[in-house]
Amino acid sequence: MTPLLLGAAGPSPLWYLTRGTGLVALVLLTASVVLGIVSTSRFAPRGWPRFATQGLHRNISLLVLVLLAIHIATAEADTYAPVGWAAVVVPFVSSYRPLWLGLGTLAFDLLLALVVTSLLRARIGYATWRAIHWLAYLSWPVALVHGLGTGTDTRLGWVLALDAVCVGAVVIAGGWRLTQGWPAGARTRLVSGTAGAIGLMVIAVWVVTGPLRPGWAKRAGTPPRLLAGATRPLPTTGGSPGGTATSPAPGMPAPPFSARLSGTLTQTGQAGDRVVVHLDTTLSQGAAGTLAITLRGRAADGGVALSSSTVTLGPPGSPGLYRGQVVSLSGERLVASVRAASGAALDLAVAVHLDPASGTVQGTLRGQAPGSAGGEGGDGGG
Repeated sequence: MTPLLLGAAGPSPLWYLTRGTGLVALVLLTASVVLGIVSTSRFAPRGWPRFATQGLHRNISLLVLVLLAIHIATAEADTYAPVGWAAVVVPFVSSYRPLWLGLGTLAFDLLLALVVTSLLRARIGYATWRAIHWLAYLSWPVALVHGLGTGTDTRLGWVLALDAVCVGAVVIAGGWRLTQGWPAGARTRLVSGTAGAIGLMVIAVWVVTGPLRPGWAKRAGTPPRLLAGATRPLPTTGGSPGGTATSPAPGMPAPPFSARLSGTLTQTGQAGDRVVVHLDTTLSQGAAGTLAITLRGRAADGGVALSSSTVTLGPPGSPGLYRGQVVSLSGERLVASVRAASGAALDLAVAVHLDPASGTVQGTLRGQAPGSAGGEGGDGGG
């Protein structure tokens, strides 16, 4: 049987489409908000009629809804994360990152309310429509936090830059709007500006201490099966107050360390499309010992969609000194968290190259202190 590549252990192409449409929707929603702010001041560039700005604002808003429909449909069609159809319109009921996914649902509901009331504007009256229209502006910060909290790309530099550009555009437009007609309504303008500034500072602090920190996938509410299970703490006999020993277990070098690995890869089939992939490797050039990785899951797209795993690491004569699980798997790279009975813990960053013809594996291993490898298991995009 041909050995599986590891690349299918993560999200499917549908999930990448979900993430892409979510990012584009945020950009277009930002443009819609900026145009809405500009149009409320009755500002129009020379040679550009005001009705054109309003029409562009309306059409972009409709395009946002189209993209959100694709965003939702692809998330539901893909089985990687258990979103659930009820979560499309009812916030905070999904088993997958309920709070952050629920904020996306709330933003969608606000935009949907805007469209429905716009269609019924003649029946509900201008005052009611305008109140709901202003309420719909809340969809932008809610959608921003949803993307930062749910999306797997939050820590990528270009995604952070894109978010920063969106925030900057709204801040500039909002600041410009608050200065128009000054000092009329100065108190209201100052309160609004101060509240907005405080809100942005709170979001910035949360991003730095939350989504940008290792382990966010687990804290955000990703189901354990998508995290490939959590490593159970073993009894400790010393070390730091947190239960992680500050020195390595006997026979292994102190982190950080690196080593070459080589060995064999075997695959066995189970009922249906379930498979087990086992990597049995020997360490050299930096550390001596063995590393064994067993991946269990569903065969998909030439790889394995991970459901559980086992990882053992140890020096010669004690191959099971460290035990743990894979916490992140992407392509031919994985991150594992392992712990010894003494309480010593390591994060293992492993890169492998598989040879399907010979069933052999070559690669590198880097052992680091816990939290240094940067792995996020089971991430999905929003």
